[in-house]
Amino acid sequence: MKKTVLVIGILAGLFLKLFILDFLHISGSSMYPNLKNGETVVVNKLAYGLVVPFKGRFFLQWQEPKNDQTVIFLHDNKIVVKRVYAQSGTHLDFLKNSQYILKVRDFEVPLTEEQYNNLHSFEQVPKGYVLVLGDNFSESVDSRDYGFVSVKNITGKIIGR
Repeated sequence: MKKTVLVIGILAGLFLKLFILDFLHISGSSMYPNLKNGETVVVNKLAYGLVVPFKGRFFLQWQEPKNDQTVIFLHDNKIVVKRVYAQSGTHLDFLKNSQYILKVRDFEVPLTEEQYNNLHSFEQVPKGYVLVLGDNFSESVDSRDYGFVSVKNITGKIIGR
């Protein structure tokens, strides 16, 4: 009887971690000051759909991420935490003066010359994608570097600390 309860408990915990809630340890300063290095956050894995564990995609998707939500996705086989700054169809303005700037919504985001060259040909965020950025622009590797992120790859939303 005790073994059965233990096995059921382990299976329930595993199911919860794989499909419903997860706890992630923040590593790095790209989301500072909102999320700090070493902090643990709670992820709602059902926020956008039913996730295929370890694959970074969905069995079934019922919602897309919205602006200002902090999301997780796989990039280069690593779980990445970033904020959604622009959804599909959002207009993008690029300025090239003494510095490079991306204007999106009410934000002015600094760009390097390389980041500017990667993105400036886009007038808007492509359909099915989002622009994700770290809150700490100077320390973050994000959509400015690797491009827009497919909404199909976003597997959860940060819901607490």
